[in-house]
Amino acid sequence: MIPSIGITCGSLSDRDWCPPFVGHRKTYIDAVAAAGGAPFLIPLVEDEAVLRALYERIDGLLLAGGGDVEPRHYGEEPIPALGSVDPLRDRVELTLARWAVAEGKPVLGICRGIQVLNVALGGSLYQDIPSQLGSDLPHNGSYERQNWAHMAHDLRLAPDSHLAQLFGTTTLAINSLHHQSIKAVGAGLHPVGWAPDGVVEAVEGDNGRFLIGVQCHPEALQAEADPRWRALFRRFVESSGAR
Repeated sequence: MIPSIGITCGSLSDRDWCPPFVGHRKTYIDAVAAAGGAPFLIPLVEDEAVLRALYERIDGLLLAGGGDVEPRHYGEEPIPALGSVDPLRDRVELTLARWAVAEGKPVLGICRGIQVLNVALGGSLYQDIPSQLGSDLPHNGSYERQNWAHMAHDLRLAPDSHLAQLFGTTTLAINSLHHQSIKAVGAGLHPVGWAPDGVVEAVEGDNGRFLIGVQCHPEALQAEADPRWRALFRRFVESSGAR
């Protein structure tokens, strides 16, 4: 059986007067399919029973990138630099993440996804790195270059992390398209990757199962810019199929 990988969606609009699209960038679909998984897009649905029925169909959960998480989910008020939020997407993804972690389904969080995973487990976020941390590292450098494959800065990995063992190195150049990041780490997670300014950019689960979040966008790197990231998607799909 081919493992079914649920990919969370965003709400997209091309016209003010048209109903929004629900979907995501093709790079997520391509990365999962290339790794041997069957991509399954999870729409934004209000009914939790419907969401649960969708969740039951998947073997692994990919929390995809997107806008900011509402600060109320980690007990804070919004600051002026907060970006766009989507309350329904927050609710859907936080629910899915909590179900998956509680039931042992493999989870891969990418960009917004690492933040959703962290908040789902009781952690908090810096709402805006430049204004709250004062860092001048180009955390949004790939977006500013309008090039998802642009390597904006390095990622330092803990030598004993699953990611370091997977890649065979403790330093990687990565793309970067974010202005928020992890502040307090959620229960059951530990930081294993950092930007040069100390911002947490990768986390793993404490119990050895596949529970990984990365702040970069490996789905945009694995095809050509850095094929080493294919190993992460292969391991994710393999872990999803082994349950």
